Amino acid sequence: MFETILYPTDFSDVAQKALTYIDRLKSSGATTVIIVHVIDARTLDLLVYAPAHYMTIEKDLREDAENKMAIVRKHLEKSGFDVIIRIEIGIPADVILQLEKEEDVSVIVLGSHGKSNIKEMFLGSVSERVIRSALKPVLVVKR
Repeated sequence: MFETILYPTDFSDVAQKALTYIDRLKSSGATTVIIVHVIDARTLDLLVYAPAHYMTIEKDLREDAENKMAIVRKHLEKSGFDVIIRIEIGIPADVILQLEKEEDVSVIVLGSHGKSNIKEMFLGSVSERVIRSALKPVLVVKR
């Protein structure tokens, strides 16, 4: 039923909690997980005022994501999934929705809130936008 899972992560606690639900989807026929981490372009845009540090900071963010994704990959492979890793730069919801189409995923599994200063207020803005615009089912994992 759910052959390919798109798993957007910002490595927050609730994103990690989503792994439990991904493991459960294995019994529903899931075989592949595409893990995507989006480096928010709006954050990098602020660095235009410090151009000497732009490349260094982008490189550091990418390396940090690669290291964290290696741990997630190991967990998912141990559970029997094929894993594809994507690290992208852009607006998180836009990238997630684009990958949904490009990769022909069966379901998107994401946390309700990410790492932000307003995470206590409402459903996270990324998850809300994905829910509203996704063409495929979206499983939102609460905190």
